[in-house]
Amino acid sequence: MPEAMTKKWPENLIQNALLEIKLQRGIVLPLMAMNFTWFAKTAITTAFLGRLGELSLAGATLGFTFANMTGVLNGLSGAMEPICGQAFGAKNHKLLHKTLVMATSLLLFVSIPISFLWLNVDKILIKFGQQEDISMVAKKYLIYLLPDLVITSFLCPLKAYLSTQNITIPIMLTSALAVALHIPINVLLSMTNGLEGISMAYWITDLLITILLAIYVVIAENKKSGKWNAGGWWEQGIYDWIRLLKLCGPCCLTTCLEWWCYEILVLLTGRLENAKQAVGVIAIVLNFDYLVFSVMLSLATCASIRVSNELGADSPGPAYKAAYVSLGLSIVVGFLGGSVMAAARGIWGPLFSHDKGIIRRVKRIMVLMVFTPDLVTN
Repeated sequence: MPEAMTKKWPENLIQNALLEIKLQRGIVLPLMAMNFTWFAKTAITTAFLGRLGELSLAGATLGFTFANMTGVLNGLSGAMEPICGQAFGAKNHKLLHKTLVMATSLLLFVSIPISFLWLNVDKILIKFGQQEDISMVAKKYLIYLLPDLVITSFLCPLKAYLSTQNITIPIMLTSALAVALHIPINVLLSMTNGLEGISMAYWITDLLITILLAIYVVIAENKKSGKWNAGGWWEQGIYDWIRLLKLCGPCCLTTCLEWWCYEILVLLTGRLENAKQAVGVIAIVLNFDYLVFSVMLSLATCASIRVSNELGADSPGPAYKAAYVSLGLSIVVGFLGGSVMAAARGIWGPLFSHDKGIIRRVKRIMVLMVFTPDLVTN
């Protein structure tokens, strides 16, 4: 009997893993498509900036880098995932609803001090050794990107609210539609307004996604309850705020520390002698890394959703299984992503610039990026 059980144990393990992979597949594939199109939007923006010249590309890259360092909105909204995920698993719809309202209100409040930092980005960058002409371009880019703070304050909570309920198809479809329109919007606005137009195109695309998702949520909730007030949307208490804020700090810090590794790299590059070309090169390389990261981010989000849903349903065993399967998939996908980056090193640079020096450096740095732990550990 023990021998039979020993032989059956690996079979059960494989079957359980395959079953969990099937469950995660329905969540992670739409998330991958959504995140890929999300980061493709940044790559498209970089490509249009590259056509404006080295100064515009370098300045806008520094501006976008500063926005990522100060824009903690994504990190703060990450606190919604464990709360909403467990609330959905426990079928506590009131907690889902009021968490969405609280997170949106918090992000709008935090956007106020961030906007003041953006308005003074040129002084801050110059203080830290960046060239004055690049810093002025960065300020111009961020001034026209300011509306994105308000839009992101609604968009991030909406995405977390839906994804934690395993509703990913609407997010994927709206993201794909918006990115498809992002190219013609950039063509039109870059021809008429140059750098400012490209900056505006970024938040216009985000606004389109936000409107579509908001319409979907309104329709879906009206079908379920018929009355908004019946769903506990405005019943926030002190305990609810304390629970959210306790999670916001660690979630925000984790996200920021990861992103700051990239942003500090860009800022240090801006201190080099040939800063315009160097920043342009690192921006092009990081855009490919962002696309690979979109897959890793999807796996991480899927793991968070599966684990929180199972914990909310008081099922710790399946939660452990979901975590281990997600970790194994992440390692495999990380190695695949590095292989794709190595294979694409010769064709990626020309998509963004015609400068032979930039293309040559992009090719060399992409080889180095293949061996960074980030590709495997995300």
